[in-house]
Amino acid sequence: MGSGDVQIKFGTDGWRAIMCDTFTFANVRLVVQAIAKYLLDSGKAAKGVVVGHDARFLAERFAEEAAKVMIANGIKVYMLPEDAPTPVVAYAVTLWQSAGAVMFTASHNPPEYNGIKYIPEYAGPASTDITAAIERNLSHPTASEAESVDLALAKSQGFLEIIDPRPQYFQHISELVDFDVIRQSGLKIVCDPMYGSGRHYLPDILQAKGCEVETIRGYRDPLFGGGLPEPTAVELAPLADKVRTSGSHLGLATDGDADRFGVIDGSGRYIAPNQVIALLLVHLVEHRGYEGAVVRTVATTHLLDRLAEKYGLEIIETPVGFKYICEKMRSQPVIIGGEESGGLSIGAHIPEKDGILADLLVAEMQAVRRRHLSQVLDQVMAEVGSVYSRRVDLRYPDDKKATLVRDLVTDPPKKVAGRGLAQITDIDGAKLILADGSWFLVRPSGTEPLLRIYIESDSEKALQEIEDAVTKLIDEH
Repeated sequence: MGSGDVQIKFGTDGWRAIMCDTFTFANVRLVVQAIAKYLLDSGKAAKGVVVGHDARFLAERFAEEAAKVMIANGIKVYMLPEDAPTPVVAYAVTLWQSAGAVMFTASHNPPEYNGIKYIPEYAGPASTDITAAIERNLSHPTASEAESVDLALAKSQGFLEIIDPRPQYFQHISELVDFDVIRQSGLKIVCDPMYGSGRHYLPDILQAKGCEVETIRGYRDPLFGGGLPEPTAVELAPLADKVRTSGSHLGLATDGDADRFGVIDGSGRYIAPNQVIALLLVHLVEHRGYEGAVVRTVATTHLLDRLAEKYGLEIIETPVGFKYICEKMRSQPVIIGGEESGGLSIGAHIPEKDGILADLLVAEMQAVRRRHLSQVLDQVMAEVGSVYSRRVDLRYPDDKKATLVRDLVTDPPKKVAGRGLAQITDIDGAKLILADGSWFLVRPSGTEPLLRIYIESDSEKALQEIEDAVTKLIDEH
């Protein structure tokens, strides 16, 4: 739904679009007005709203426009003094007990993108019901006086308050992470904020706790150095190089808005999110004694299932998107919730993914284990079995996606790469679990003519066999 020919649609984590194309000041005002109407209609507006932004181009200007729209609707605004990570803005909602937050971020997307996400009062991703209600409001005209709101005057009248949640956030994180063991271990850590909003958080809290830290790419660059602010193995090559050449024990990265993590171990090896989540589950259970369920998305590693079985824990599978993990975290005790794309949180934290917390827990785990994380991973897989994961993106026509997924569920192949079929789930796409424990998920992209294929098996050779078979299956469809 949108204005005129413009389509504005909330995806798994808000609305994102290209600046100067769809993401314009006019459309920002339209979306923020829709959020304001949602707050007014739901009776929450009197609690006010936090407005935050990441380090992208024009982000502070978009945030100011949002503040003006909210104030024009009679809603008090709590605004941060500079760009900040999404999890920090979410935590500010709990500190100021606001009705939620409007966060300007396109997370790990290319630099030409920007985005808006609404974070409700529970400080996690908005549920589908909430985003649907906001979308229905998009035809509501923006308050006519919004553009003439004077923010300095609004501040003097009490409609705008500048807040800094950083000290309280640091204190909260200090209660979740054992900084003493990190400091006493003598860990040498390289931090890589990837030019984003984690730059004043991850390295700063480690330094404040007396840890040895070096930072690369630690200044604001809205072009992200010509790359993507996404902590993948490719994008973290500079971090891996720095860890190796400096003799450091660990490299820790955050994406553009610091809600995703990236990890390089002391050997310079990239530890994939699937592996990090599993390692942290081991750490939280064996070292911390945590109890509760383990929550993962349908695309996330079954190594978590094996570990949950070992520890006698419940494993919960959700659709892709942290909002579904959030729902489980709000309804029952959870040790850890994670997704293969690099997001996780723990039960004692807010139900929003937090790359800063994830990285710090990895540092704590490294300090306790005193071995390369790749060696710890090898030990874990020696105990519960080897697990290798891969994601492949295939071009595929939008108009054929639904039929393909339906046919895979209702008329699946009897064998894939010589492996019999054991189970089918359709939580989010078509997931076929094979007799030897291997599995693959075919999930259509909601924004591009792509199929996302997730594959997991017990060896790289098996991964390739299954990928070849699935690719052939799709090509023949």
